[in-house]
Amino acid sequence: MAHIPDGVLSAPVLIAGAAVSLAGCGYALRRLDEERIPEVAILAAVFFVASLVHFPVGPTSVHLILNGLTGILLGWAAFPAIAVALLLQAVLFGFGGLVVLGVNIMNMAIPAVLCCYLFQAVAGNGANRQRVLWGAGLAGGLGVLLTAIMVAAVLTLSGREFFAAAKLVVVAHVPVALIEAAFSVAVIGLLSRVKPSLLGFQA
Repeated sequence: MAHIPDGVLSAPVLIAGAAVSLAGCGYALRRLDEERIPEVAILAAVFFVASLVHFPVGPTSVHLILNGLTGILLGWAAFPAIAVALLLQAVLFGFGGLVVLGVNIMNMAIPAVLCCYLFQAVAGNGANRQRVLWGAGLAGGLGVLLTAIMVAAVLTLSGREFFAAAKLVVVAHVPVALIEAAFSVAVIGLLSRVKPSLLGFQA
């Protein structure tokens, strides 16, 4: 349940999430070069489609998130990309909600940015292919786990009655993290060979 619906979270959590997401999007848009807009749009579309399919797990559900991969490729631009995708999902399909949109963006975009820095630290200049693949796997899996932890945290902060559901959210996303780690390794491994400039590496 990475998409938290309206009517669940407390007002302070909603306000904090909206403030963080507005700040993140504003900072990202100021840094965004015009030539990267098509890349951001493509990744927003991939994120939109990947997280549409939900699989029920007890009282919650899981889905692919791909925020780790999005973070690797976009860095801070993951904030507006994820914001657009989540807004469209909320309006068109009722996934999540509009009032809680800021919190949902925060829960997925902050891990994406952190995964970008993690990948850069592990992969370095891209000369060592094993480090690139390790960085991709760590970022892909950690993006999911950090999102699950943040969802669990905001649920718990909104009421102790959500504690059991919060624990289930984290446990249910462990297999998703493993799947996304493997997928990120495959995608980044391919890009490092055919288009290393997308990763900030020398061709």
